[in-house]
Amino acid sequence: MALEINVRQLENAAIALEGDLEAAALDLDTRDDLVRVSGQLRYRVTVERLGESLVIQGRLDLSLQCTCVRCLRAFDRTLTFEDWVCHIPLEGEDRAMINHDVVDLTPYVREDILLALPQHPLCESGCCGLPSAPRTEAPQSGLGLSGDRGMSVWADLDKLNF
Repeated sequence: MALEINVRQLENAAIALEGDLEAAALDLDTRDDLVRVSGQLRYRVTVERLGESLVIQGRLDLSLQCTCVRCLRAFDRTLTFEDWVCHIPLEGEDRAMINHDVVDLTPYVREDILLALPQHPLCESGCCGLPSAPRTEAPQSGLGLSGDRGMSVWADLDKLNF
């Protein structure tokens, strides 16, 4: 199922659309294991025809399951477009495809969602990352050139003359 509108219905007045759209219909290939679509797209929009174009205004909500890039904790986030506006030309080079007087709005919604997906999701802005493990001294390998176990390998390299 797709988000579609019949352009003939728009000749007299604007039309309000409200409902849910399955995530599969959006065909969102995020190619990111840190961000996954977890629910349906909820939409409440008004579509009106202005000359040879459509203007869509309204609200979009999409639930996401994310993994924090710092602490690797899973968390839910809702991607919300409060005042979403989209202009769709019906003529010209960038015109929308009209099939039996019906325009599919789904590609335009998909594009704006893909642009708004978090690139580096954080569970909270102050996330400090993974808890650090207590530091232990690394065992000396005894491979140093000087034979002194207390000196680092880098100190031996500093002694080389080129």
